[in-house]
Amino acid sequence: MRITDDRYTRDRQRLDLAVRMIRHEARTGTIRHWTGLSDDRIRKLYRTYLQHTAARPCRHRGKAPRQVSYFLRNRETRRQSALLGGLFGLIGLLGFDRAEPRDEGGSAMHWGDLFCRVYETYLASERARLISFEHACYLLHVLERRAELALDECPSCQSLMVTDRLRVRERRCEFCGVDGLLNAGTVMRSSAERNRRH
Repeated sequence: MRITDDRYTRDRQRLDLAVRMIRHEARTGTIRHWTGLSDDRIRKLYRTYLQHTAARPCRHRGKAPRQVSYFLRNRETRRQSALLGGLFGLIGLLGFDRAEPRDEGGSAMHWGDLFCRVYETYLASERARLISFEHACYLLHVLERRAELALDECPSCQSLMVTDRLRVRERRCEFCGVDGLLNAGTVMRSSAERNRRH
């Protein structure tokens, strides 16, 4: 293969990845970081290929999400974070030294393709709509660092869950946590009824 052919292939992969990320509503800065394309090139791609389509993607401005608490804010978000975390681990993204593309060559394109594949698999699940593309990027980064959040097994049922590493009390998955609360409520009601009888 000629050098020019190889360069053309890499450029085509960059453009394809950029369009794919625009469809997932990634910010311009994220697309630039992953593909090496300029902001102007990214905006032209959007105007040329996606601006006038029926399902026109939204273009987000400002800083990318950077709050760990987002992934723990309610039961459903925690479940979906665990789903995404499991997919990251399954496809091998958590095995990377850094949770981001390393360079502008083939490995960065491969990394971006893997990440988009994971996110598209997540979107294909029935209830998955709470975690945006940018939030998914940050979740991978946080799980890779293992400073605030980590993937763990529930001690009760061994299902996968995202845990807060700064939390002191015993960590249980959302399903076991709900059962525990229901059981605790049943015990408290039974105890109250016994006290009333006596």
